[in-house]
Amino acid sequence: MAEPKRRRIPEATVARLPVYLRILLELAEDKTATISSERLAELAGVNAAKVRKDLSYLGSYGTRGVGYDVEYLMFQMSRALGLTHDWPVVIVGVGNLGSALANYAGFGDRGFPVAALFDADPRKVGQVVAGRVIQHVDELPDVVAESGPVIGIIATPAPVAQSVADRMVEAGITSILNFAPAVITVPPGTSLRKVDLAVELQILSFYQQHSATFGRAGGASRGNGKRGGRRAALLDTANGNGTGAAGRARRANTGAVPAGG
Repeated sequence: MAEPKRRRIPEATVARLPVYLRILLELAEDKTATISSERLAELAGVNAAKVRKDLSYLGSYGTRGVGYDVEYLMFQMSRALGLTHDWPVVIVGVGNLGSALANYAGFGDRGFPVAALFDADPRKVGQVVAGRVIQHVDELPDVVAESGPVIGIIATPAPVAQSVADRMVEAGITSILNFAPAVITVPPGTSLRKVDLAVELQILSFYQQHSATFGRAGGASRGNGKRGGRRAALLDTANGNGTGAAGRARRANTGAVPAGG
């Protein structure tokens, strides 16, 4: 009998699996044997139905009244995420950010050992950072050919990020994590993820500003009869406590549940 065809895991689910796995690792350290979908959802900031749907893609459905076996769920997630073996990482751009990434022990602890460091600056080539000699970026193809499949990390200034990505692709790297504050493109068949700290701060700035604005409006309007009631309702909706579309959308991102809901 042929094996059943594996279900394709949606990208949104893939993005949540590392969050679940981090929670499970902490539970395992505390000697927790099982966990319910409701508890995992609470810790992950999503709803239980979404957790159950995500875990179903792994072929894990839990046991009614018992929940999910933590150790087995960790194994399933690690297997789905390709974490059952190490994936070497190469970093291109060894400035302040690249050096910090090279010194981050968490990469190796989680199965992503830093295999090599590269830079185009001849003043940096030959220096030692985190126990590794910085090589010239021209040597990237040879290192990749010798190391086998690796994940590339771009930590260069924005103007050269695209050219670095092109060189990584030419060297045979098919998974790239971009820390440079630049929009880059890669050909089909290459996976690209971006970490832009400035963008994240801008998003937080939006919420910070609106939180302060709504806070002032709410303080001035409450107690002013129907007008104050309407403004208070608007404030509650904006904060994710309302029952309208805005409240639902915000709760979807934060895991918040309205009072009595």
